[in-house]
Amino acid sequence: MAERLNYAKVFPEGVHAVLGVEKVIRGSGLEPSLLELVKTRASQLNGCAYCIDMHTKDARAAGETEQRLYALSAWRETPFFTPRERAALTWTETITNIQQGHAPDEVYEEVRREFTEAELVKLTLAIAQINTWNRIAIGFRAEPGTYAPKPRAQA
Repeated sequence: MAERLNYAKVFPEGVHAVLGVEKVIRGSGLEPSLLELVKTRASQLNGCAYCIDMHTKDARAAGETEQRLYALSAWRETPFFTPRERAALTWTETITNIQQGHAPDEVYEEVRREFTEAELVKLTLAIAQINTWNRIAIGFRAEPGTYAPKPRAQA
């Protein structure tokens, strides 16, 4: 599928604002590896090939294993994820598919056992943010495979 339009060129102020929220989320204190899992899982649920490509590349560049990335769509059936990651993935699926159950109390209680109130708000904002990016990329047909991760700064 061909890209429909370059949304960043057409409305750079809007994209800049969305990127500002992204920067706040990245600096929120949530684990970068957790954020990449959440972004990848939401993108899988939404069928956003561009974002799946981007976030699996970013996750791999940050040291995520191929095994966990390959198993992410069936994470419940694997032993590869921590209780905190499992709670985050459950919340990701719940918020991404909000039309299916409207975040039931039992799911909320599960995620609250693993995340403080502040962390839960940050996680929810991260989930909302990737859903925004998915809708932009899908709507304007961002081309999968064109993303290259930025080189990581050496410590």
